[in-house]
Amino acid sequence: MTILLAILSITIVLFIWGKFPPDIVALLSMISLYVFGILDLNETLSGFSNSTVIMVASLFIIGEGLSQTGWTAQAGKKFIQCSGKHVPKLLIILTLGAGVLSGFVSNTGTVATLLPVTISASWKMGTFPSKMLMPVAFGSNTGGLLTLTGTPPNIIVSNELIQQGFEGFSFFEFGYIGLPLLLIAILYFKYVGFRLLPDHQTKNRPINIDTELHKWIDAYSIGNNYYRLRVRSLSPLINTKVAQWDFEKEFGISIIRLKRRHPNRLKGTAPYIEFPSPDTELRYHDIITVQGETEDINRLMMKFRLGLLKLDPIEEELKNNLINQEVGMAEAIITPKSLFVGRKLRLGDFFQRFNIQLLAASRNDRPLQDREIRVRAGDAFLIRGAWEDIGELRSLYKNVVICGSPEGMSKDVDELTLKSYVALGTLLLMVTLLVFNILPGAIAALICAGIMLITGCVPISRAYKSISWVSVVMIAAMIPMGLALQKTGVAQMAAAGLVSTLGEFHPLALLGGVFLLTTGLSQTINNSATAVLMAPIAILAASALSISPEPFMITVAISASTAFLTPVGTTTNAMVMSAGGYRFVDYVKVGGPLLLLFFITTILLVPIIWPF
Repeated sequence: MTILLAILSITIVLFIWGKFPPDIVALLSMISLYVFGILDLNETLSGFSNSTVIMVASLFIIGEGLSQTGWTAQAGKKFIQCSGKHVPKLLIILTLGAGVLSGFVSNTGTVATLLPVTISASWKMGTFPSKMLMPVAFGSNTGGLLTLTGTPPNIIVSNELIQQGFEGFSFFEFGYIGLPLLLIAILYFKYVGFRLLPDHQTKNRPINIDTELHKWIDAYSIGNNYYRLRVRSLSPLINTKVAQWDFEKEFGISIIRLKRRHPNRLKGTAPYIEFPSPDTELRYHDIITVQGETEDINRLMMKFRLGLLKLDPIEEELKNNLINQEVGMAEAIITPKSLFVGRKLRLGDFFQRFNIQLLAASRNDRPLQDREIRVRAGDAFLIRGAWEDIGELRSLYKNVVICGSPEGMSKDVDELTLKSYVALGTLLLMVTLLVFNILPGAIAALICAGIMLITGCVPISRAYKSISWVSVVMIAAMIPMGLALQKTGVAQMAAAGLVSTLGEFHPLALLGGVFLLTTGLSQTINNSATAVLMAPIAILAASALSISPEPFMITVAISASTAFLTPVGTTTNAMVMSAGGYRFVDYVKVGGPLLLLFFITTILLVPIIWPF
């Protein structure tokens, strides 16, 4: 016991100090339990096979699927619209949303879903994610108290009552205390907690498409030669192929994109042809996006009887017509040793070898107007291609350097496509499997993560990169600590001593003692393990005093969900730690007052709702 308490104390001190990464501290703690003989090898490594760890890793992939398919950008935009660009109002919306959602979905599922949305909305509102992520985590923990299935401790205490011959809790009975606590959490973060939350600068700032487009418009003057033309009914282009007309040689025109006015998916006609080839057939009512000089465009329109479509502001045109879930744009710089130096490249051409289209060029911060360019080192090109192809172009680092983050920019696309609804359907499937307990949580999350990968909602190359391995490793490495506390009898001895001491006083004192011991254990032990440990002790203490066990069991469920003081108390706290740049002391600073409010509220309301 002494060795275990020493290891636990050192671990907590290292967490608070923040000198070493939290996952490294957790791994050192785990290894120490084995070296000093407290746990055997299987027990030491049990965290890495724990279903919670598997579920968390899978949920990161599901969250990435929602980001890649536009839902994160859409939700972030809606949150900002609802909040009216008022940061405290956004805080309320996120905390309330996390609380309500976690009443029906697992807390980890809720945080995984809202994590990318919160990061995106925070940066766009001009605040740091560290101001929003902890309220989301705490809100999800609190929201689990709204329903019987909201969090495992609720089910554990209800089943313990039934096993002891009492009536269990109804599905929404926890809401009698859960709703007041969620309201207190919201008010706390609005008026007090927001001021205590740290302003940590993190490196997860999402790319803003609008900002990038404005930069490119100025650097490459791409708005001066961009047009959209419609194929009219009498046009000789109808039912002919692009190869029949030498647009580039005769008119100096490059076809960038083609939109079908009357697509027919059943006949294999896609609504868009992102990169028209010489074999592309032109049809009536097609809308062609082209690049060229104004005089050349006028000649083209007259000869082929084309209509000129009105353009929106150029940044909106680019965003709506050249960027989507599948295709994007990026800036590429030619390196001094590049194989492209000295070669001639024609703007508007599509290079099948790289699956990349050249849209514009700049040299010495000045746009190049010539259609054909002899490449020099340092030349900058605005390129267009599939997001995945742009990402793979990074492998040609000796030839070109891709500026910015195409992966981040792709997540800012808020257009919804077929894949978007596949991703949403996958999320709803997971919710259904969890709410109705059809499959274990880890299996349900694994299946849905697999669907995200198979359907292409998350590119295979992004799967492992989307997982926050710091969080996953830290959770897996800390699970054995909870096992050690139970195995050595430390937790049981503390619980029995507290109950025997306070049981002689008023039941209210015993209720407070149960809350404090349970919440103390939950700061380092999984909340389910804490509830399993405390439920039988609480019910026996109530029976010994010949009073109702219901208020004590409700208190166990509440306090098991109040791990606000450490990043390892719950999975949700760990999930937001690295994304928010939080340190151990941040949880104590922000979670301490909230824990005190929850303690007071529980002591006042529980005996009224569930009398002794």
